[in-house]
Amino acid sequence: MTTRLGSLNEFCWMDLKTRDPAGTAALLSTTFGWRFAVDEEDWRKAVKISVEGQLIGGLSDVANPVYPPGTPAHIAYYLAVDDIDRRVEAATTLGAHLVVPPFDAGDQGRIATLIDPEGAAFSLWQRRDFPGWSFPPRLAGFPHRMLLACDRPDEARHFYEKTTGVPCSAPTSSPRWVPAHPPHSGNWWSPSMIWTRSAAHTTTAGPRSPVAAGTAAPWCG
Repeated sequence: MTTRLGSLNEFCWMDLKTRDPAGTAALLSTTFGWRFAVDEEDWRKAVKISVEGQLIGGLSDVANPVYPPGTPAHIAYYLAVDDIDRRVEAATTLGAHLVVPPFDAGDQGRIATLIDPEGAAFSLWQRRDFPGWSFPPRLAGFPHRMLLACDRPDEARHFYEKTTGVPCSAPTSSPRWVPAHPPHSGNWWSPSMIWTRSAAHTTTAGPRSPVAAGTAAPWCG
């Protein structure tokens, strides 16, 4: 998770891609106090998620034609990269499956969505006018840490190091990798998403909370 405006090779945004946008918004508004509203200044009139006035993500309907038919509901976590076309090429060379090729999101930036070799979906973001989220750490209701639970965490770490060109041991708020326990057929960014509830406690939403999980990412409805 990134807390620095424009940080490269860190998570900078999330997009809840769901089959039931209204139901998802109602559930998470009640659970986390998130606010969902159409951004009238956005080129798509997209629904944005905010907490205490700070933008943290968006809400999308997977029925939109931009997504291939049959795309499962999931949360797309965006990694900020310097050159999205080059990073997509590196990722696919390393075994990732390209789901949505790079495309321009108006004047905000460029997006691509992939599935990594471990089976977890993720997205890349190359900024133009919009750098992504930026907020002080450990505020209630804000993302705190991203985890990838999979059967081969060392291989996953190697994949993201080669894809981003940055050692994952760097002292940043980079993603964490943990072994899946018990082993399962689906891998998630993240089967355990940790949200800060207070300075001393965290609330964890697992892959079956608040909505039943699918095969690629948590909160699939």
